[in-house]
Amino acid sequence: MKLKTNVLLIAIIAATGGLLFGFDTGVISGALPFLKQYWRLSDASVELITTTVLIGAVAGAISSGKLSDTMGRKRMIIVNAVIFTVGALGCAYAPNITLLVIMRIIIGFAIGITSYVVPMYISEISPSRARGALVTLNQLMITIGILVSYISDYWLSDDSRADSWRLMFLVGVIPAVILLIGMFFLPETPRWLISKGRWDDGKKVLQKVEDPDLLSITLADLEAEIKIENQQETRWSEVLKPWLRAPLIITIGIFFFQQFSGVNTIIYYAPIIFKMAGIVSNTGSILPAIIIGAVNVLACFVSVLLLDKVGRRRLYMIGIIGMIPSLLMLGGCFHFKEQLGASLPVFAVLSIVCFIIFIAISLAPLGWLLISEVFPLNVRGVGMSIGSLAHWGFNAVIAFTFLKLVNAFGVDITFWLYALVCIAGLLWGYYYIPETKGKSLEDIEKKWRSGKSPKEI
Repeated sequence: MKLKTNVLLIAIIAATGGLLFGFDTGVISGALPFLKQYWRLSDASVELITTTVLIGAVAGAISSGKLSDTMGRKRMIIVNAVIFTVGALGCAYAPNITLLVIMRIIIGFAIGITSYVVPMYISEISPSRARGALVTLNQLMITIGILVSYISDYWLSDDSRADSWRLMFLVGVIPAVILLIGMFFLPETPRWLISKGRWDDGKKVLQKVEDPDLLSITLADLEAEIKIENQQETRWSEVLKPWLRAPLIITIGIFFFQQFSGVNTIIYYAPIIFKMAGIVSNTGSILPAIIIGAVNVLACFVSVLLLDKVGRRRLYMIGIIGMIPSLLMLGGCFHFKEQLGASLPVFAVLSIVCFIIFIAISLAPLGWLLISEVFPLNVRGVGMSIGSLAHWGFNAVIAFTFLKLVNAFGVDITFWLYALVCIAGLLWGYYYIPETKGKSLEDIEKKWRSGKSPKEI
């Protein structure tokens, strides 16, 4: 299938929201050593600053479903671009730690909504045959955003200037403005337009993006689905109905195992981890993070190519099977740090690189992709909001407990605990990860209504 140029352009512009997501979560990594020096922060304060953006993200996730269903996907992304701009400026010029925390919460609120509404926007505007690759483009942009934050952090870092962190935050204004301008030229999604009774507008957009041979089928499925939706009032309780129990378990479960694998401890605390491995310089501790960020981008790019060929279920199993020994090796590096000596940072980087490769082709993109696929239209907003809430809630727990676990048990035991979680995730995934490759959103709904299990989808 040859993808329409306009569809790819729409997806790339919208996925700039993913780049912002990645940048504003990754920028704290390089900024932390300088913030710690600038305000002489304790480990508890470092965890608090890291976690505040996640607290805001949880708040954004809670409100994201209703807001995007009411305002529309496009307008919600535009509003968030404005919030990102204000938040980046506020962080860069914060005169004290209190205002910095407030600005990070505001940015987190935008991240929480954007992390949910951008994959939803792309999913609803994509032709079904390319939906997996296009939605995963958002995950690719997240990894690019993280890499950009690492590179800009390194470029702007100066060991002689403890306030280097200010310019690091300021860089976030650039992608926020790009997203703001770009979204004004994009259409609203056909599924949202039709759900609001704007059939003519929805059909016009659908004709521009959907495969011609699937256009009539998609319209017929949407018409049938809208009739069902209009007869029901969408409530949060709708997702608790027995036939939607499996999608709900999938949504919460995949983000639990994604986050409690410890992936974001590496994203947020990479320079601090490398300082634990023996690197002294603030600037020098950021450099290995760039290598990890680059590998993350390349692996995610591979996942974009594979998701609609290999399939969701197989990639999940391949990824989590590879994550387990990677985490065991990483813990082993710190357990045998005296024997490894000066080579410890090298072995730590290699272990993390292996882990990043496996999670970047599996759990990282699959979380956002699957929650955009498994819910029917009338509860998709609520369902994805729950998924986003689970992601950021689990994310916050990990960010707030990592240094506490390290201080209580050591770096080695901490990463071995994450490996145990992945072993449980392997067993869970066997029963609960469905294969949605090549299936329309409407067909997936029919399978749930007929009582099919995730393995039978």
